[in-house]
Amino acid sequence: MSKKVYIESYGCQMNHSDSEIVASILAKDGYTTAATAEEADLVLLNTCSIREKAEYTVMQRINEMNALKAKKRGMKVGVLGCMAERMREDLLEKKKVVDLVVGPDAYRSLPLLLDEVESGQKAVNVLLSREETYAEIEPVRLDSNGVTAFVTIMRGCDNMCAFCVVPFTRGRERSRDPHSIVEECRQLVAKGYKEVTLLGQNVDSYKWTPKDPMANGSGATDFADLLSMVAEVSPALRVRYSTSHPKDMTDKVLAVMTRYANICKYVHLPVQSGSSDVLKRMNRGYSREWYLDRIASIRKHMPGAAISTDIITGFCGETEEDHQQTLSLMEEVRFDMAFMFKYSERPKTLAARKYPDDVPEEVKSRRLQEVIAKLNSTAGDLRRNAVGEERVVLVEGESKRSAEFMYGRDDQYTTVIVPRGSGATEIKAGDFVRVRILSGTSASLKGEVIAVIPHPAAMEPLSIA
Repeated sequence: MSKKVYIESYGCQMNHSDSEIVASILAKDGYTTAATAEEADLVLLNTCSIREKAEYTVMQRINEMNALKAKKRGMKVGVLGCMAERMREDLLEKKKVVDLVVGPDAYRSLPLLLDEVESGQKAVNVLLSREETYAEIEPVRLDSNGVTAFVTIMRGCDNMCAFCVVPFTRGRERSRDPHSIVEECRQLVAKGYKEVTLLGQNVDSYKWTPKDPMANGSGATDFADLLSMVAEVSPALRVRYSTSHPKDMTDKVLAVMTRYANICKYVHLPVQSGSSDVLKRMNRGYSREWYLDRIASIRKHMPGAAISTDIITGFCGETEEDHQQTLSLMEEVRFDMAFMFKYSERPKTLAARKYPDDVPEEVKSRRLQEVIAKLNSTAGDLRRNAVGEERVVLVEGESKRSAEFMYGRDDQYTTVIVPRGSGATEIKAGDFVRVRILSGTSASLKGEVIAVIPHPAAMEPLSIA
């Protein structure tokens, strides 16, 4: 009888992609994936350390899994990912709450570690690697809608942003062989997938150099080159990517995005703060003026492109003037969407070592609410201004609110709700549809289906203002 593993993922898209790699490795060791923890022999929590709240949530979940473990003889509980690397001593030695702790670069060792667990030992491997990319492993698509998929193109991060723990938990940057990336995308197309998101902590620094350039027939491949290669896999494969870094985004990438109709005109460009002084303390490597120059270049290449961002309120030493500069930058750029958080000090980071966490919690919270309000205002205007426009939407599934409606995302990553229809006019997951927008809120759009089309390039140009 096969063993069953239940994998629960927290945090970024990279963690969800890693869970699919883990599922593939364990499948070769006789494990099938379970739909719930209750039916599993092995429960793995793939964790995030980016904020203190994320770690607190996982610790609560570990306690719940241990309560389940006490009722189910033989069940094992393990922790994977960034929190595993950062808190290995607490998890295994001090609190002794799990059987297994495995870091992001050690997933190939899972079968051997599980053998150790079966023999009654606690098992751990959190060694970081300068080479591991899991390039040849075909992921098991977990919780897949069969329409969209993540494809990891690189691992680690060399940017030592003062607030971020990722370089300590995921190691140095290394890029995956572009031909393995293209092959994975081809396999996804063959299986009926319609969209891929290329993942990396900083995709703009992707660079792969073959050991023998002459044998390969070319030199180094940068991110713009890779983006072209993936776009050419199929005109029916829509392509996204995440995440960009303002200091590294090039006009070459923007030119490639303009050239291909199936590359989404959407850029996630984290700013973190609108103040150059705060950005300098954050060690972000750019100023407010540099960031706005990158925004201007995006608008020049793709006037209708959507731009989203990340914003941290209350970073060390942030003054009220700094905060107002963030609000004014948001007003100038008019982001379509943002991930917004209060600053949370993380151990080992430059900020934890160098700067006092001196902004009071109530001030952080108030500033966060003002940032959220600003985003809701500008995003709401953008959505309402979309009324009457026509968009290409990739249908992903049934709306959570009503079985009579389907949801999908347009080129700009906005969620669009459309009627399901019936009979010959019924739309299904995986359809590209031409939609006329009828109404909008700060979070989504509603529209009517005009036609089903074969692929994103089948309707050009779009009527995006």
